[in-house]
Amino acid sequence: MFFSPRSLLVSILLSLSMGASGAEKAPDPIDAGLRQQYLRPTATPYPGDDPYSPAKEALGRTLFFDRLLSGSGTHSCATCHSPSLSFGDRLPRAVGDAGRPMAVRSPTLLDVAFIDRYGWTGKFPTLEKVSFAPIMAAGNLNLTEQALIARLSAQAVYVKAFAQVFPDKKIDRENISAALATYVRSIHSTQAPFDHWIMGDEAAVSPAAKRGFAIFNGKGNCAQCHSGWSFTDGSFHDIGVGKGKDIGRGAFFPTSVKLRYAFKTPTLRNVAERGPYMHDGSVGTLEAVIDLYNSGGVDRPSRSELIHPLGLSANEKSDLLAFLRTLSGHTEIVSLPAACALNAPCFSKSVGAPFQPKQAPK
Repeated sequence: MFFSPRSLLVSILLSLSMGASGAEKAPDPIDAGLRQQYLRPTATPYPGDDPYSPAKEALGRTLFFDRLLSGSGTHSCATCHSPSLSFGDRLPRAVGDAGRPMAVRSPTLLDVAFIDRYGWTGKFPTLEKVSFAPIMAAGNLNLTEQALIARLSAQAVYVKAFAQVFPDKKIDRENISAALATYVRSIHSTQAPFDHWIMGDEAAVSPAAKRGFAIFNGKGNCAQCHSGWSFTDGSFHDIGVGKGKDIGRGAFFPTSVKLRYAFKTPTLRNVAERGPYMHDGSVGTLEAVIDLYNSGGVDRPSRSELIHPLGLSANEKSDLLAFLRTLSGHTEIVSLPAACALNAPCFSKSVGAPFQPKQAPK
């Protein structure tokens, strides 16, 4: 496995922040072991058969924002996964190139490099597999493989870019998928108040948020599924939501009772900015999500044994909400070049290179 040199967090700061002065601080609501579980990793994993390179990431970024990838030339990957919307779209259900709602909500792409199955039902085993599927789906970007390759091959700047990035110089499905996947692996949540608190800044979050974190790991039972620094176990559970024919991962395992209505555990990074919620956008607010978990949702044989009525008080729900709001970092701002159109790919005319996204100041 190859790791890019880009550092996300220097974990040694934790040990420094917990040095001799630690004894002088107020009692810590969590111990050092629990803090360690929530530290960010120091590098991004890339598979051996699709290793990282800056040029490949830049090509993938350009493809991601290019409307050449849709049948009508009006949509791109970023239409449903907008950087300014935490790489989602804030719609109950994603809307495809033809203007019709899809069956599920657009999932965020934040930190997807750190999970190993993709889609609400885990249909796709790798990012390379999932990156091309929306392009060809009739209800999504609605473009055939042949048409996409023809469009990209007609652009001299893409011909040059693929030749520079890939040894075989081909513009084909495998290389398009690899470039897109490499860029998507680079999409990370930014440091949030929670991270600063975990690193030792006791003033980074409120007392209510600290109480909420204790509830999150205790009475609320949230950390059983929303675990670790990215707040997801990467698995699938029936949490008592969803009805009807859409039975989630159970569609792939028809004899499994537990996988009926089981959907992917999403990350909670930037969760306060990513409503509506659930795979189908059926829960409008974060407060309503907490109420759903507090009630236990639909009681049925497939419901996870981790889901049950919690008996949270109004104050406890308020504290839990305060904690969840500490998981939001600053929003990435991307300025699209005017050249992003059907017959002109997203390259800068002045330097002949993909544009670079700009981040808002912290």
